[in-house]
Amino acid sequence: MYSEWARDEIHIDGLEVFAHHGVYEEEQKEGQIFYVNAVLHMDTHAAGVGDELEYTVDYGSVCRFINDWMRQNTCRLLEAVAERMANALLLHYKMISAVDLEIQKPHAPVRLPFEMISVKVHRRWHRAYIALGSNMGDRETYLAGALDALKRHPQVTVKKCSHWLVTKPYGGVEQEDFLNGAVEIETLLNPEQLLEVLHEIENGAGRERKVHWGPRTLDLDILFYDRLLLETDDLIIPHPDLENRRFVLEPMTAIAPYFRHPATGKAMRDLLREQEKREE
Repeated sequence: MYSEWARDEIHIDGLEVFAHHGVYEEEQKEGQIFYVNAVLHMDTHAAGVGDELEYTVDYGSVCRFINDWMRQNTCRLLEAVAERMANALLLHYKMISAVDLEIQKPHAPVRLPFEMISVKVHRRWHRAYIALGSNMGDRETYLAGALDALKRHPQVTVKKCSHWLVTKPYGGVEQEDFLNGAVEIETLLNPEQLLEVLHEIENGAGRERKVHWGPRTLDLDILFYDRLLLETDDLIIPHPDLENRRFVLEPMTAIAPYFRHPATGKAMRDLLREQEKREE
């Protein structure tokens, strides 16, 4: 699945499939020919050394999977075909860490001369770290419920989870102690989609946003997403000020002590040591 260093590729070029995708009713009814180009990103070293099919992805199986998926599903847009099939491939073949997928439509209903209409996407597994916190009601049950919800999501795989840590409130608001932890996941969701999923899980736990840094049944934050630096109106990655928050650094050090903050380059264990010295 997730791999930052795998650079090997398996190419499938010009796979011909007869399917029923298109905006117009006659396209969906009568069908037409499509061509599929796929680049499968994975580590082929074990297969190269061992010369055994079990160490790689059977490209014949991938071709049949693509053919069956395109024939069994109907989309109006090429963008939807590419998006949904790329996700299906990554979910089905666990050795593939990323895929480049191009869907070509040589007989698109364009009343002008053209050679080919196509849509190409790159989709891959991403590694993310999520902070979990609760200081209302049955804190441990809320955190366990959030962890179960992440495990049940079809586009999320939970890899590691820290211990739960009792911490004092952060931000100066008078309230009960928190129970905190961190989890490492692999996901096909982009940052905005992941944030939406986390908000849905929080809402399912009765989370209310009445007081900034106030008490909450469940708090889920994206700490890191790959090595992305992102700042929008709704989302900042890495999570702001985490290098000064022991309740984040301690569980992060438990599951990823050598993971480096993409902005500062400092490992989680080193950030924790610095925070401990400041507290002394």
